[in-house]
Amino acid sequence: MSTGSSVRTIAIILLGAILVFTGNGLLQTMLPMRADLEHFSTAMIGLQGTAYFGGFIAGCVLGPALIKNVGHIRAFAGVVAILAAVIMVFAIWIDPYVWIGLRLLTGACLAVTVMSLESWLNDQATNENRGQILSIYFIVSNAGWIAGQLAVNLSSLQGSTLFILVTVMVCLSVAPVVLTPTKEPTPVPDARLDLRGLFALSLVGTIGCFLVGTAEGAFWTLGPVFGQQRGMSVFEVTLLMGAFVLGGTLSQWPIGRLSDDHDRRIVILPVTLATVATGLTIAFAGELDLTAMLALAVLHGALMIPIYSLCIAHVNDSAPSDRFVQVSGGLLLIYSAGAALGPLAAAPLMDHYGPGGLFMFLSAALALFGIVVIFRIIAVRRRIRAYPDRYALVTKTTQSIYEMEEHSPLGAPE
Repeated sequence: MSTGSSVRTIAIILLGAILVFTGNGLLQTMLPMRADLEHFSTAMIGLQGTAYFGGFIAGCVLGPALIKNVGHIRAFAGVVAILAAVIMVFAIWIDPYVWIGLRLLTGACLAVTVMSLESWLNDQATNENRGQILSIYFIVSNAGWIAGQLAVNLSSLQGSTLFILVTVMVCLSVAPVVLTPTKEPTPVPDARLDLRGLFALSLVGTIGCFLVGTAEGAFWTLGPVFGQQRGMSVFEVTLLMGAFVLGGTLSQWPIGRLSDDHDRRIVILPVTLATVATGLTIAFAGELDLTAMLALAVLHGALMIPIYSLCIAHVNDSAPSDRFVQVSGGLLLIYSAGAALGPLAAAPLMDHYGPGGLFMFLSAALALFGIVVIFRIIAVRRRIRAYPDRYALVTKTTQSIYEMEEHSPLGAPE
């Protein structure tokens, strides 16, 4: 594929992504707030968040086969159509148990949507620019999230207008993808997920996706509830959530660029440990004025949000191009499994310790990840010193290295 064609394809993917994530940012912010206004319990709101990520798991299992059979574009367009229909049902059938089922469906649809976009995007990247391209993708996605979160203020949470607006945004995301001439990636040769192969590619990246998923699943589900329990107005809650995403948006590019030039694990470790520190600060800071809270939120988001992109870039560095759908689906599955557990685990802490319990949980999950990274860095360096003859410098972008890895079904190990 020519450079110009590749750039055009990346631009189309990013345009579709920003529209999807704008709608999803609005939906994921307004649903917990609307549920709280409808007097759903914190445990029920957490269960609905778990259902959403449970649907993500289902989508990760079913998505690769769907993309293999119909291609990236048709899979994306068809699933977005289903998603639009499901969103409208939220507005007309307000029941806590019905919403569990609806959130399950939205999670499954979003998983296939994200899998289509991310695997397609990875197909356009090389190891030299993957961190930067993924950073741009997450910057665009985060910008959509911020716009969607702030859009909560456009109408009352009690009406159906916001649901209609979400539907409009996700429907529009299909237009640039299906109406612009572009070349799809090579057809997927194998749709089977290989989770063991992901651990062979990168133990740090794979475990990281799970633990980051537990933290982010709890955060995106219960973050708006955290703000409401702190006595914030609807507008202040949207500013708070937007501040987290703004921080992540500002830091994505420099952190992604830094990870392209160094061992990604060496970048992941300090970012993770600093996230733990800021999370504990928010948890135990007590009452803060809005300005101080927003400043902490920007800093925490700048550290927490890029960790996931660093993890998936680290795994994809070792993956052959014809396995990007498998890798993307597997990582989303692992992330979603963690994200499904996160709200269930964090909700009791919020009930017991108050709203700060949410950030206690986030810090604990990421502290565990930091320990994993430390041990992995030490283990790899010891292995290299012990067996220097087994390691040789290779060109970072060469595909021939994969042919040497006969025992790894996805490619070269970490």
